Amino acid sequence: MENNLFKHSVNRLEAHLGKEACKFTKDDIKQVVSDLNIRMVNFMYPAGDGRLKTLNFMLHTPEYLETILTSGERVDGSSLFSFIAAGSSDLYVMPRFSTAFVDPFSEIPTLCMLCSFFDRDGNPLASSPEHTLHKAMAAFNKVTGMEFHAMGELEYYVIREDEGVFPADDQHGYHESSPFSKGNDFRMRAMQLIAECGGKIKYGHSEVGNFVENGRCYEQNEIEFLPVAANECAEQLLLAKWIIRSLGYEEGLDVTFAPKITVGKAGSGMHIHMRIMKDGKNMMLDGGRLSVDARRAIAGMMDLAESITAFGNKNPTSYFRLVPHQEAPTNVCWGMSNRSVLVRVPLGWTSGEDMCHKANNIEPLTARDYSIKQTVEMRSPDASADIYQLLAGLCVACRHGFEMENAETEAERTFADGDIHDPKNAERYATLAQLPDSCAASADCLERQRKVYEEYDVFSPAMIDGIIKQLRSFNDRTLRQEIEGKEMMMEKLVRQYFHCG
Repeated sequence: MENNLFKHSVNRLEAHLGKEACKFTKDDIKQVVSDLNIRMVNFMYPAGDGRLKTLNFMLHTPEYLETILTSGERVDGSSLFSFIAAGSSDLYVMPRFSTAFVDPFSEIPTLCMLCSFFDRDGNPLASSPEHTLHKAMAAFNKVTGMEFHAMGELEYYVIREDEGVFPADDQHGYHESSPFSKGNDFRMRAMQLIAECGGKIKYGHSEVGNFVENGRCYEQNEIEFLPVAANECAEQLLLAKWIIRSLGYEEGLDVTFAPKITVGKAGSGMHIHMRIMKDGKNMMLDGGRLSVDARRAIAGMMDLAESITAFGNKNPTSYFRLVPHQEAPTNVCWGMSNRSVLVRVPLGWTSGEDMCHKANNIEPLTARDYSIKQTVEMRSPDASADIYQLLAGLCVACRHGFEMENAETEAERTFADGDIHDPKNAERYATLAQLPDSCAASADCLERQRKVYEEYDVFSPAMIDGIIKQLRSFNDRTLRQEIEGKEMMMEKLVRQYFHCG
């Protein structure tokens, strides 16, 4: 029965093996290697710069495959992470079989797997971003009895030579169709490859950003994923970025996930949606309304919002996106379906109406329960983030809300039901805290609130120290003021961080 369920899975290896990826075993990997005539195995893992690194293995005997699958390999940690000293830099990388996929770009049949880091004693590396997320999820479960799920919205620009035909309206590319949107086919090819490699995609579309500059066409796109356990969310976003970039390179297109790429045009974010689950049930709703548990989680994010930017906005151009009137947040507040707030509660199909019947009246009227779909969305992060650190930080913040004595009061105080950037609302929202305006300011916020992240041994002190040091090294405390009106300086800064994360 299981084989029949998965034989049509988009995930190539799930379809081949007839089972869910989470159930892949070492023997399954060996079978794939034999069945698909695999000649190479790649270990892949993110380093401190947020990008996936690759270690190639040429398979010459079955015994060698057994060795690398069971013992992993050594790597130089000091070349991967700034917080690891050269004098004690050796780490182990061990593949996670559930992440296996066939490399869609290699001419040589190649099987790839994401890896975890282990220290010299054979224990998970305490300061690795991936293990930090696992610790955050475990602490959340311990405190709340629930599971922390997440999904990402990945925005990016595709850049090509301008064809000069069917031009789209500047900054009006949202959900545009071809031929006015030139990048739809590229996005669909990327989505197909991501799905074949294990990504659980919700949808894709063209985004607002669309302009021509110096003979080149810039088109913003978005791929949004389905909610899964937070560690799986991180894996999907990492792989998606790698696939989109690799496909762009293969097709002669430039791709950037940068939060800001030019003055006056839409920047790219990486919004994170979250939900809390128990026994397969979404706990974000109670009787069709936002639950007390959801409000507690939101209160925690409100309380730690300023320091969350230390994980989700990791270079100076991040803070040129977080300005008013750009559909990006600046104030610490939340609201229902309100895109000017920091945490948005999107539409959740809570009306109870059967819209399928109303749109297709030959369909029978049916009682429907869509409660599984309700999420809340953090809108400040962008793709400069360390994805594991960001999700760990959000998980900590949501857990923190359950431990705050004044959670419901804080949720009420920070609720905004109008456009916070409208001058008529200025007095009403004047007491709201502001997000940091620089990496240096984010570092200050993290230093002030670090104790919460270090509780339950989630974030190691060494990791927090390293993040603070990295953010302060940009020396950008007054950069937004210094660069205002100076387009050439802004362009230079954008080029410097064009391929961030």
